[in-house]
Amino acid sequence: MKPEAAIVTDCCGSSAPGSCSDDAVTPIETGRDHHRMLRAALGLAVATIVWNLIEAGVALVAGAAADSVALLGFGLDSLIETTSGVVVAWRVLTELRGGDPDRIERTERSAARIAGGLLLLLAVVVLVEALRHLLGYGEAARQSPAGLVLTAVSVAVMPLLGRAKLRLARDLNSRTLRADAFETITCAWLSLTTLGGLALNAAFGWGWADPLAALVLVPLIFREGLEGWRGECGCHGGEE
Repeated sequence: MKPEAAIVTDCCGSSAPGSCSDDAVTPIETGRDHHRMLRAALGLAVATIVWNLIEAGVALVAGAAADSVALLGFGLDSLIETTSGVVVAWRVLTELRGGDPDRIERTERSAARIAGGLLLLLAVVVLVEALRHLLGYGEAARQSPAGLVLTAVSVAVMPLLGRAKLRLARDLNSRTLRADAFETITCAWLSLTTLGGLALNAAFGWGWADPLAALVLVPLIFREGLEGWRGECGCHGGEE
């Protein structure tokens, strides 16, 4: 099959006649390899959806049982990341089926704005609940073995998934995949922070460690939400 002409895109994936900055994604050619990479991206999106649905269910149930603000916030973030996975899957399927690029772009921007708004709302909720618990207006978080196991697994899985998405985003020049990759990497940091709070509470009975860990999550969630609301894609980072 003769490959079609390649196009050069900027670091966020929009078409441009020239090259990008030094950290921009590289041009690709369409054809068999492009189709294979799209199918790989679809597989990663489906894996993201399945994992985050499981993660959200366990985190929300365990968080409610242990009165853990950090774990509840982690579960809500997983639900929002599930939405991102659905958007990526829809976008990739549309391209595989020969969809209209302009319509794909408009939907991507709308979905990113909605997801960003949900994240900003989540940041406010987590902030209020964490401060309420730290000031003694809520019950102290109890130990959560299920939460410990869940976040430990997430710490191991999420960085690998995020790096794989970043490589495909670079090869496909996809703003959507790149944004989704940074959401996954953010989830890895959220997992690590939540795990730290749960572990300190389990080891030393420090109930205050849980809402404190939740406060650490707030800037990460807020930044991710602000980027989505503004239609940005996290192009400030590289693959590593």
